[in-house]
Amino acid sequence: TIFVEQVWQVPFRHYAGTITGRYLQEFRDNRRIFGRRCPKCRRVLVPARRNCERCFTETDEWVHVQDRGHLVTFAINCVKYVGMPDPPYIMGLVRLDGADTDIMHYIRGVDLSDVDRAGRSLRIGTRMRAVWKEKRTGNVTDIDYFMPEGS
Repeated sequence: TIFVEQVWQVPFRHYAGTITGRYLQEFRDNRRIFGRRCPKCRRVLVPARRNCERCFTETDEWVHVQDRGHLVTFAINCVKYVGMPDPPYIMGLVRLDGADTDIMHYIRGVDLSDVDRAGRSLRIGTRMRAVWKEKRTGNVTDIDYFMPEGS
């Protein structure tokens, strides 16, 4: 078997659309997070999206949610991946107050000098808060990371 190694760089620019555009504009301009409510099942979806993935109904209402919530799950990554930070680092799902779905982001504020100890110290349900970048551009990375409240 022959394998050919290549590095592809495919820059692209695409229109965010009205829903994602407003979601990201609120990040950039106001440091606020908005979800969309499904009129059928009443869930608030974050990130905001046009359709509910549970009942396929078009969302119809903007809902402001907090930039604080609780940790749903996490993984401490110890392997280097292209485009990701040098390990170790933590990725987690955070359920923001007022939302019914989770947002994935970096988790910081946890001592990673001993990965096993870090894994034992971080708990599902830990209260988290967003740390916003000072200069925002209208991207999910306008939230620099989430960290445990009180850290």
